[in-house]
Amino acid sequence: MQDDTQRTATYTVPCDDYVHVVEFSPFDCGSAASLLAYGGNLYVVVGTCRFQEEDVDVEGVEFNTLWIFHHGVRVDCLAWSPESRLDHLPQVIRFCTAAADCKLRLVTSDAKDRHEVKVIEGHTSYVNQLVFEPTEGKQIASVSDDHTCRIWDLDGNEAAVFRLRSPGTSVCWHPEEMYKLMVAEKRGIIRFYDLVTQQAVLSLDSGQVPLMSADWCLTNTIKVGAVVGTNWVIWDITRSSYPQEKRPVHAGIFRWSRANENLFSTTDFPGKISSQLLVHHLGHPQPVMIGSSTVGGGLSWHRTLPLCVMGGDRKLAFWMTEM
Repeated sequence: MQDDTQRTATYTVPCDDYVHVVEFSPFDCGSAASLLAYGGNLYVVVGTCRFQEEDVDVEGVEFNTLWIFHHGVRVDCLAWSPESRLDHLPQVIRFCTAAADCKLRLVTSDAKDRHEVKVIEGHTSYVNQLVFEPTEGKQIASVSDDHTCRIWDLDGNEAAVFRLRSPGTSVCWHPEEMYKLMVAEKRGIIRFYDLVTQQAVLSLDSGQVPLMSADWCLTNTIKVGAVVGTNWVIWDITRSSYPQEKRPVHAGIFRWSRANENLFSTTDFPGKISSQLLVHHLGHPQPVMIGSSTVGGGLSWHRTLPLCVMGGDRKLAFWMTEM
């Protein structure tokens, strides 16, 4: 008997290359469709996605490519700016990438003939994650194996630098309070910084190493989750600096759903022959869904649907979760 939780992807979209990273925009872009970007070895493809769960006229998924940006070097991570809008004329597409050469690239386009790329240098080792300040989008935070978290303005100037005691693995910005930043370190510590005083105001201890990936639940910011060692762990930051829940998992990446504060997903680190996707619900002892993708890369949740996407070998794979 086949396990109910074992699922092939709900929808797939073919791509021309291996997908290293894929990100839904977490922001309202003024369109009924969602902005989605994915990066391969040399390029970033920007498009819009619409699903039959949102529009009965759509058969499955409708993906429209808006723009293909020649990146020139492998894309390792990507973050969307809240300034990306499709309901303005001209349209604004803005995102930032980090690449294998340790540089950030801030890309702005009208998806037609105006394109601008600002290369931001300063990190001396691999950049593991980056994020835009979500209310105005005027700053970018990045964390790196060089033991720093850096804050940049849109001109590429370094506005602040936080010295870490181990590689920075994840960084998240509070959805409403633009002066609160969460930084996770490989040695198992997560700190919350006040960007006005540039001081740490709270820290969490996972009690084990290595911390591979952490995420802040932006629909309920008292919750923080991470993959540490061979477990996923969850904190309620109002209760303790130590995790309240933990379960074994073979995974490297942790991401909260944006549609349901009790739903999150974990995947293996990119590059395995077959990457497993696990979707978990805090009310259930076992994963509520298990999927897999050939040489999976990247993991992102839709802004309003309980749907996540993984990249793979010449395809994007989307999984819809029953709420």
